[in-house]
Amino acid sequence: MTLRALLLAASTSVALALPALAHELTQPVGDVVLTVTGDIARTNAADAAQFDRAMLAAMPATEIATTTIWTEGVQKFVGVSLHELVAQLGMEGDTLTATAINDYEVKIPLSDAQPGGPILAYLHNGAEMSLRTKGPLWIVYPYDDVADYRSEIIYSRSIWQLNRIKVSD
Repeated sequence: MTLRALLLAASTSVALALPALAHELTQPVGDVVLTVTGDIARTNAADAAQFDRAMLAAMPATEIATTTIWTEGVQKFVGVSLHELVAQLGMEGDTLTATAINDYEVKIPLSDAQPGGPILAYLHNGAEMSLRTKGPLWIVYPYDDVADYRSEIIYSRSIWQLNRIKVSD
């Protein structure tokens, strides 16, 4: 193989690898606020995807203005849509087990991860949420937008102080 052919082959290999590198997850720099495990295609830790708050905030943000059964009046939430998180990590399976810092867990069907569906909120009325105010992450559905979201089943899936998600069949 000539030097020219070798260089062309090497540059083609690098060019083909660049899209894959663009989809690699970075490492968290700050405190890890979310760890996702299970059947996921993209990881940045041993069989897991770990996110600090800045990594979540760097993803496309979704805003929901809605009332909740836990607050008074219309509240504004900003976060990553569950649909976006599923797509970014290549999640496969049927069920998300969402777990809070105190080990409380709920099962959420992966089918809930629809455009216009729930978000992993990291801002509530423009402010970061502390543990005392249901943070750092709270799964919030657009309750006012879809009548089916105003049910005990959906309210039970609206876990706060979320810090882990496991994807399974």
